[in-house]
Amino acid sequence: MAATPEINLTAMVQHKGKLKASQLKAVVPHLHHKVSDVGRYIQGKAISQLASNEVILGAKIARSLDVQPGDKVTLLIANQHSEQPLAAPKRLTLQVVATINMGGPIDETLTLTHISALQQTLGLDKDQVTGLRAKVNDVFNAHDIAMNAGQNIPDLVYVNSWFRTQGSLYQDIQMVRTIVFLVVFLIIAVASFNIVSSMVMEVKDKQANIAILKTMGAKDSTIFATFALQGVTYATIGAFIGTLFGVLMAINLPDLFNAIYSSPESNPLAGVYFVEFLPSKLIWSDIFITLTVTLLLAILASVYPAWQATKTDPAQVLGNN
Repeated sequence: MAATPEINLTAMVQHKGKLKASQLKAVVPHLHHKVSDVGRYIQGKAISQLASNEVILGAKIARSLDVQPGDKVTLLIANQHSEQPLAAPKRLTLQVVATINMGGPIDETLTLTHISALQQTLGLDKDQVTGLRAKVNDVFNAHDIAMNAGQNIPDLVYVNSWFRTQGSLYQDIQMVRTIVFLVVFLIIAVASFNIVSSMVMEVKDKQANIAILKTMGAKDSTIFATFALQGVTYATIGAFIGTLFGVLMAINLPDLFNAIYSSPESNPLAGVYFVEFLPSKLIWSDIFITLTVTLLLAILASVYPAWQATKTDPAQVLGNN
């Protein structure tokens, strides 16, 4: 767990008469890597080496303003401390030294600069900031940790977390996972009905053999176990083959996706999501649950045909033959 001070404002980036709105984030360069991984996506000068007269722009901001590393841009910041509501904004001229290339919305919204430059422009002391940014080890418990920290601070503070800003995306992913689970369950259920129909047909075809076995003294439990075991065997073989095929597909899915969409022009994910490839992760608990449900439904699907086999009347079947 780590925390660093920050100043977060909304600013306009100006270059040669062009303007672009941006989320301005003033950071402590040598500490920012402890609370954010944005440095991995910066092309140019590293954020840890950022000077007070330099700025890092999102790649889409730089493209919209036609800015290249080495150019100078002006940040227009609202004068919040002025008594006049229409006071002229404060200006801060900085040199662009790098761009942020994440492949998502951050590229067109985020601007990074040195915290001392913004403190000087806004007339703040060195110990004055607008917020603290923290990174925790338990990402799914981040909101509760942030709320507990806010309640323990004596001053009135605004508490925010990724769950509030990006929580809708996480909830959408969870909803999709639930839908996929239901779809897989329905597919398994349909396959189980296929086992029922095929086993019923097989029992009907082998009624004569069942009748002969009964006349020879075969018990109903033996006949029931025979057909039930046959259905379970078919389902077990199919389930394990399907699981093996699915695991192999999941492991090689990123490579298969890259092979199919080798060029950026044909990639349906390019410019839409944060990643331009199809990630895959095996969750063995989900595989175990799916395999267990499959085997349970297969056992239930084999009960009815096996029970029907025990109801065969030898006298009627052999008499008709």
